[in-house]
Amino acid sequence: MREVLQLLRDGQFHSGEAIGGLLGVSRAAVWKRLQHLEDELGLVIHRIPGRGYRLSSPLSLLDEGVIVQRSWEAGWHAAVLESTDSTNSEVLRQLAGGARGPLLVVAERQERGRGRRGREWVSPFAVNLYYSLGIRLEGGSFPLSGLSLSVGLSVLGALREVGCLGVGLKWPNDLLLGGRKIAGVLLELAGDPADACHVVIGIGINVNMRADGSISIDQPWTSLRESLGHVVDRTDLVLSLGRWLRHYLDLHGSGGFSALREEWESWHLWQDKEVSLLAGTHRIDGRVLGVDRLGALRLDVAGEERQFSGGELSLRLRDDS
Repeated sequence: MREVLQLLRDGQFHSGEAIGGLLGVSRAAVWKRLQHLEDELGLVIHRIPGRGYRLSSPLSLLDEGVIVQRSWEAGWHAAVLESTDSTNSEVLRQLAGGARGPLLVVAERQERGRGRRGREWVSPFAVNLYYSLGIRLEGGSFPLSGLSLSVGLSVLGALREVGCLGVGLKWPNDLLLGGRKIAGVLLELAGDPADACHVVIGIGINVNMRADGSISIDQPWTSLRESLGHVVDRTDLVLSLGRWLRHYLDLHGSGGFSALREEWESWHLWQDKEVSLLAGTHRIDGRVLGVDRLGALRLDVAGEERQFSGGELSLRLRDDS
């Protein structure tokens, strides 16, 4: 069915005869096949007699050949999947099975995509970017502290490169546009950080998702398409993100997060804001002073500076900020 999606991806009408030729079926059987495609992938296909069939919205499909070739040229192995449970999980499985890193896995959709603190990451087919990079670290030589913040700078660079100029960072792992989430980072580790381990850098970006009521997400969100007003080429975004990741991973590897601390703070949207830091049912109110050289959040709490770090923490703006 990939050939049919390639034909329909422009969002224009295409004849039943043309689609039937690709599928090897009669024109009469085309609609039944397309209904199956709708059910399987969650797409909406319109049918108008005399004009043919079209998708309700154009699609940007991932170009496997380009992604694999450009990744190989950069020294990465890459896989482009139609579907997976989670790109992070797939990378961990492949590395555990002996695959060589750096290993990039991107997918058209995720069936069980996840974000921080066990939250679901909504992953419709061929709409957003589901991206995971796995690297093997030996002997504890690569600094892990603050890595997710350095990765955030990589995502920021890629988003700004496609014209999303109002985007900024929110500690620890989110990117916001107009106060709404547009991307997030999830790091997972397998092995002993002091010896040999695998680190998976998971990145989710809302690319071409539309706020038309068809998708339910439990927090304010936006997408590149909502911001820019046009469909964004997801393959180009994969390649851009790879370039920015190589740049910032090199800087982080040589100097740690401390080398990027000032740059990160310059893009932090909540710098000097009054916030609430939540850890389970525990709440701490304070003013954001910035981050320390390891990426921990620095807060002014009742006139005293305190540092906080940890994957289970959640930061919220105060109502009066």
